[in-house]
Amino acid sequence: MTSATDPSTALTPFPDHTQLPESNGTFVKNWQEHPQSILLTDSITPVLKQLHPEGQYCIGQDLGIYWRLTDPPEKGAEAPDWFYVGNVPPLLDGLTRRSYVLWREHIAPSIALEFVSGDGSEERDKTPWTGKFWIYEQVIHPAFYGIYEVKKASVEVYKLIGGQYQLLTANERGHYPIAPLGVELGIWQGEYQNAELPWLRWWDLQGNLLLSGEERAEQESQRAEQESQRAEQERQRADRLTAQLRSLGIEPET
Repeated sequence: MTSATDPSTALTPFPDHTQLPESNGTFVKNWQEHPQSILLTDSITPVLKQLHPEGQYCIGQDLGIYWRLTDPPEKGAEAPDWFYVGNVPPLLDGLTRRSYVLWREHIAPSIALEFVSGDGSEERDKTPWTGKFWIYEQVIHPAFYGIYEVKKASVEVYKLIGGQYQLLTANERGHYPIAPLGVELGIWQGEYQNAELPWLRWWDLQGNLLLSGEERAEQESQRAEQESQRAEQERQRADRLTAQLRSLGIEPET
């Protein structure tokens, strides 16, 4: 006869994203973290919409990826500062995702990024079952894993090859191609949200910077202003020509 506390008799179903904590209760490690995540999401959204015209993808920003069931539940999750998963619905049963539950979704992220505030030892920890690097490599399996050291303004990108992460070499532009997304990842020095800093950003495979929504709007505004200036210059040239013809006694045709 089995005991009522025997684990083999437990039939409680594994929890889903609505039943697991969406936060580990800690403060954001640095103020740049949230703007950095927003910049990455904003600038790559047009690319993802082209890849997924039906909208089947999700982006997590400091959102827990649950890979095993523990007590407390947060011990069984890693929360990348930014990650992207393709071919999954953005909502579940009409609800905004509170976490990404690997044992229910079964689709690994295409890329996970960590923004380092300390010395990076946590993000490079290969200790089995507890080390962040080990968990990503051996359990969660993002195809690409990036470690962005804010203080050094540098990024390491690893690619999962044969079940192990291999450190990639930057291309001639100092970027790391993420071929499945058709983009490159690298460091950009410039102003974003009123801060002149090095930022982690995307480029296309030809080396063109992927712009944020604000940058796209500013670019369009500049283009419209330039077009307006060209039109005004053409009008002034036409007026001068008309005046010259009339001074010669020639009435220009309409």
